[in-house]
Amino acid sequence: MSEGKIIVGLDIGTTKVACIVGRKAENGKIEILGYGKTISTGVKRGVVTNIFDTVEAIKTAVKEASDQSGVEINRVSVGIAGQHIKSLQHRGVLMRDYHETEITEAELERLRNDTFKINMTPGEEIIDVIRQDTYVDGELASNPVGMLGSKIEANFHVIIGQTSAAKNIVKCIESAGLEMDYMILEPIASAQAVLDEEEKDAGVVLVDIGGGTTDIAIFKDKKIQHTAVIPFGGNIITEDICTGCSIIKHYAEEVKVKFGSALASENRDDEVVSIPGIRGREPKEISFKNLAHIIQARLEEIFDLVNYEIQKAKSENQLIAGIVLTGGGALMTHIQQLAEFKTGLEVRIGYPNEHLNQNTVKEMSSPMYSTGIGIVIETIARLEHDEHLQASKTTQREQTKPQTGSETAGATAIVPETTENNDEQEENTTKKRKKKGIDLKKIVTSLTDFFGPDNID
Repeated sequence: MSEGKIIVGLDIGTTKVACIVGRKAENGKIEILGYGKTISTGVKRGVVTNIFDTVEAIKTAVKEASDQSGVEINRVSVGIAGQHIKSLQHRGVLMRDYHETEITEAELERLRNDTFKINMTPGEEIIDVIRQDTYVDGELASNPVGMLGSKIEANFHVIIGQTSAAKNIVKCIESAGLEMDYMILEPIASAQAVLDEEEKDAGVVLVDIGGGTTDIAIFKDKKIQHTAVIPFGGNIITEDICTGCSIIKHYAEEVKVKFGSALASENRDDEVVSIPGIRGREPKEISFKNLAHIIQARLEEIFDLVNYEIQKAKSENQLIAGIVLTGGGALMTHIQQLAEFKTGLEVRIGYPNEHLNQNTVKEMSSPMYSTGIGIVIETIARLEHDEHLQASKTTQREQTKPQTGSETAGATAIVPETTENNDEQEENTTKKRKKKGIDLKKIVTSLTDFFGPDNID
């Protein structure tokens, strides 16, 4: 894809709706032209629960991004997440008609598109299909394009979601006056923003802790191995603080962000924060250590579920690069140490700044924007793939186009006979057939005369 094409990524989250306008610069980095953000009230745990509130939030975020970037926004790529998301492995097979011709990108795409046709449970649909390993005549091929063979096989990572959830997102986009380019699974997008190829090759787990969900993506040998969505995020920690400290949600979120910690042992008993009382009631004092106990308990549960997904993917001993934490929840103090203690793996915080141009606003380097930036990066990659695929199809059509006599060097042109000659030849053939065959009309006449009334006694 030519540099400079403007891409818009829309992250419809549980706590915020973020719209990011960007393009690919000459150095391969992403240049952010503008962004907009607003509070999300129509989404719960990654699923749209109020169409009207979500549409209004989208309009607000898009307008802010449009005003800041000076770009009229008509098309967006959007992320999808939620507890309904699940994945499975599928193996596809394609038998080639002409095994002596080179394998093309179009054939691989046809094999991928066939995977979308597999039967799903009613109410579910395939969101995306990602090719993993490819085999040509039973042999593993890192890049089968250009090879010869009679059979292509491939393993696919199939991402499945609820049809209603996907359609509600599309409805929100259309109701906001926009068109959709791609619907991208959010952990795939976040991985594009914070992981590098070396980590994906060595084996790594991406853990994106958002407001309503925690998204997981496991990579090995530069291929996606497993994806999952845990229905817990930062919001449930806020609710725990509301219940445990008997304070309203607004103050619970504020003390979590400003004074929260993932390790109670790192806080002292004499450190307290005073919360104003409701309508003249006495203010409440909350110790940092008690606050940390509440946060730690919920984060331990989340990391236990992360461990479960790692074991489910059978990747326990294959994750040399450990875990990369991103999302707004990754900003919690001491969360890196807790994650290392609970999983036994090396942990780092993932920032999307390594894919961004140097002149990018500092706020966009925060982990909370990893998904939105990743949607822009993934959209650029998919557009480039589609352009390459279209060019491959055009080349293939030109190569298989039938050549005329003047274009075929050294070939003998066969000129068909005239219509008169053909008619004459057909008439002669008919006469010959009559001579060689039996005249049925004469036989019928003879039999009629023989059995006539004059010949019967």
